[in-house]
Amino acid sequence: MSTPILSERPVVVITGASSGIGAALARHAAPTYALSLVARRQAELTQVGDALTASTGTPVLTITADVTSRAAVQRIVRETLARFGRIDAWVNNVGQGITRMPSELTDDDIDDMMRINVKSALYGMQEVLPHFQAVGRGHVVNVSSMLGRAPFALQRSAYSAAKHFLNALTANYRTEVQATHPEIQLSLISPGVVRTGFGLNARHGGIDSRQLPESQSADEVAAVIAAVLADRRPDVYTRTGSAARIAGMYASIGVDP
Repeated sequence: MSTPILSERPVVVITGASSGIGAALARHAAPTYALSLVARRQAELTQVGDALTASTGTPVLTITADVTSRAAVQRIVRETLARFGRIDAWVNNVGQGITRMPSELTDDDIDDMMRINVKSALYGMQEVLPHFQAVGRGHVVNVSSMLGRAPFALQRSAYSAAKHFLNALTANYRTEVQATHPEIQLSLISPGVVRTGFGLNARHGGIDSRQLPESQSADEVAAVIAAVLADRRPDVYTRTGSAARIAGMYASIGVDP
C-alpha cells in the first residue's frame, strides 16, 4: 500500500492517462498538481507515472481501473483521498469511437458508445461531487468532441450521438450543482481530429487518426485542457475557428415556423 502523502499541491485525477491526451495532460499538469492517473493498462500507466516522478518530482498515484464501472470510480475517489487527502479537479478523458454507418448500428454498438463515452464521465461527475460539496469547490473537465456539436462523420454517428449526450449532460449538471455550490465548475472540451490511436482503436476498426488532415497533436489539446484547469472556462474548443464553424452550421439549419 502506498504511503499517505497529504498534498499541499492541488490534486487532479486524470482518466485515460496511459497514452494520448491523458498522458500529455499529465505532463502539462505535473509542475502544478499532484497527479492521480487512471487507466486500464497497468504497464503503460506505470511507465507514464514513473517518468513524471523521475523528471519532475511531482507526487504521482497510478490506479489501474476501468471507469465504465461505477464501483471502480468509487475506488478511485477513495484511493486518491487516502493518498493525498484532497481532490481539486477531475478530468474525464475516456472515450472510444466507432466505424459503422447509422443504418447498420446494432444495440451493442449503441450500448458500448453510451457506456464508454457517457457513463464513464457520469460516474466521475457523481462520485467526486460529495467531496467537492464538502469543501465547497471543485472542477470537473469532460473531454468531448467537435462531433458532439456537428454530426459530420457518418461512420461515427453513434459516437457523435454519445458526445451530444455528454454535452447536454454536462451543461445540465453544471446548472444543477451551481445553484447551491457556485464554486464547483464543470467544463467541456471539444477537440477535433487528434493524432492518437483513436481511429485504429474504434469499435469495428477504423482509419488511423494520425493520417487525417487538419489534425492536432495530443500535446496541443492537452495544453488547452491545462489552461482550462487554470482558468475554469466552461466550454472551450481546442482549435481556433471552431466556434465560428459550429455557429455557422447551426445558423444554416432549423428555422422558426
